[in-house]
Amino acid sequence: MLQIYNSLTRQKETFVTIKPRQVRMYVCGMTVYDYCHLGHARVMVVFDTVYRYLKASGYLVHYVRNITDIDDKIIKRAAENGEPIDALTNRFIDAMHADEDALSVQRPDDEPRATANIPEMLAMIQALMDKGLAYLGKNGDVYYDVSKFDGYGKLSGRKLDELRAGERIAVDEVKDDPLDFVLWKASKPGDPAWDAPWGAGRPGWHIECSAMSQKLLGEHFDIHGGGSDLQFPHHENEIAQSEGCTGHKHVNYWMHNGFIRINDEKMSKSLGNFFTIREVLEHYKAAEVRFFMLNSHYRSQLNYSTDQLDAARASLTRLYTAIRGLPEAGPAGYTYYENRFDAAMDDDFNTPEAIAVLFELSTDINRVRKTQSDAAAAPLGALMQKLGNSLGLLQESAESWFKGNAGADGLSDDAIADLIQQRLDARKAKQWAESDRIRDELKAQGVILEDGAGGTTWRRA
Repeated sequence: MLQIYNSLTRQKETFVTIKPRQVRMYVCGMTVYDYCHLGHARVMVVFDTVYRYLKASGYLVHYVRNITDIDDKIIKRAAENGEPIDALTNRFIDAMHADEDALSVQRPDDEPRATANIPEMLAMIQALMDKGLAYLGKNGDVYYDVSKFDGYGKLSGRKLDELRAGERIAVDEVKDDPLDFVLWKASKPGDPAWDAPWGAGRPGWHIECSAMSQKLLGEHFDIHGGGSDLQFPHHENEIAQSEGCTGHKHVNYWMHNGFIRINDEKMSKSLGNFFTIREVLEHYKAAEVRFFMLNSHYRSQLNYSTDQLDAARASLTRLYTAIRGLPEAGPAGYTYYENRFDAAMDDDFNTPEAIAVLFELSTDINRVRKTQSDAAAAPLGALMQKLGNSLGLLQESAESWFKGNAGADGLSDDAIADLIQQRLDARKAKQWAESDRIRDELKAQGVILEDGAGGTTWRRA
């Protein structure tokens, strides 16, 4: 049985769906004003892996991940660039999708944009005002009154008095309590605005997820995920909004992935210590980045370094080496490996343990190839690829992995094949010095030759 660590209860719980064999899952997505960085990539990869495994386990999954396409940062960036807001957001949505495709991240079933769901947000805000949970501030903004919601703080484990400690209300404060948060921002000159019963403006950040998740998944659904930095206040505020509106439980299982850190600090744009996905992909394959992320448990903090990515490259090379040259075959029915793999994933999506099973398989493949034959090892190789694919790994052929991309200054595949043929001709003519010269020339270009009984193969270093 699948066990999920529930941030709400702070313990692992057996996963029981609201509807039999159906999973409704919402994940907080990106604010699209810049290129995605590795912290965003971790959210993408973690919940893509959850999505993949739930589907592989036989669940019918409805996966929603939103796009925030209106907020202060977006308005500011568009103004700085001198371009329309929708031009800015559309460009970075396209860039986000390109990054996802590179990382083998599947698109969610729905990807709602905030600006396309304003009516739903207005309806929820009005319902909260009608229930006395929200009020109009002196500045025209609408605020949620946290003192009126008994469960505020239950996700983060904080109490209102603790949250208020050290907080003060300034003389000109426009809200009743420093913890009250904005649901609707009154319009400012030049900013985009929508009509509302309490005045033109735009939605606050928190309300969009409550409104869109309820619209697409219903008032009560199975899983809500996101980065651990969203647990408070964003997800805490979502609970207050959604449960305040409906009067019943919002989400059964809350999942939060850990930060990516650099020099013991969270990677973030606000700190300026981030690497964009595309910057990293200039030096490493997308599969290496994905492996790097999955080789640590999703709830752990993950330290970024080139050493870690180099280790991911070496690990994937080891796995691909085990299956390189194997004939095609159906996956072996080795229940031992599949049971081990499923047991790891059923333990709160423990991808490091699942990856360990792939390495056990690679050892077995090498043993069978040595003691029996490639044909005998082929079903094991197919099984390893099948299990790897459920993590979004091992999705290319071994030959493709080893040959890789030539890069701007590298030899093309055709040029390498021509030099290998020249070397073969030299060997047949017993011109050993020429043969060695060609090998050394290829090595200097980052191409490693491997001579075997089946002929000469090559890989990029």
